[in-house]
Amino acid sequence: QVQLVESGGELVRPGESLRLSCAVSGHTVSRGAMGWFRQAPGKEREYVSAVKGGTPYYSDSVKGRFAISKDSAKNTVYLQMNSLKPDDTAVYFCAAGPTVIPSQVSTPGAYYSWGQGTQVTVSS
Repeated sequence: QVQLVESGGELVRPGESLRLSCAVSGHTVSRGAMGWFRQAPGKEREYVSAVKGGTPYYSDSVKGRFAISKDSAKNTVYLQMNSLKPDDTAVYFCAAGPTVIPSQVSTPGAYYSWGQGTQVTVSS
């Protein structure tokens, strides 16, 4: 049984940083792709970032500010978020996709297992 548990979300001020973690069990993070998505109130789930093999992928809205990484020994994926903006406020979800190919990393339906999410709020 695959389980993904996100943590690290909190209330921060604009310009500050946060690191989200996604602890994974029942699935190896080095297999396929691991993705981060977010969903703000009243909006659809939005792709943020993914990592497949050693290659990171980012949405245009976070490129240059966020960095995804994974620790295979801990079977954990991270999302380092810098220069946070109020528009980054959302629930952030981690997802596992063992069969995801590079052209699919931004497609929520390509991932087969999701965490419950962690709330990130950016406000002054």
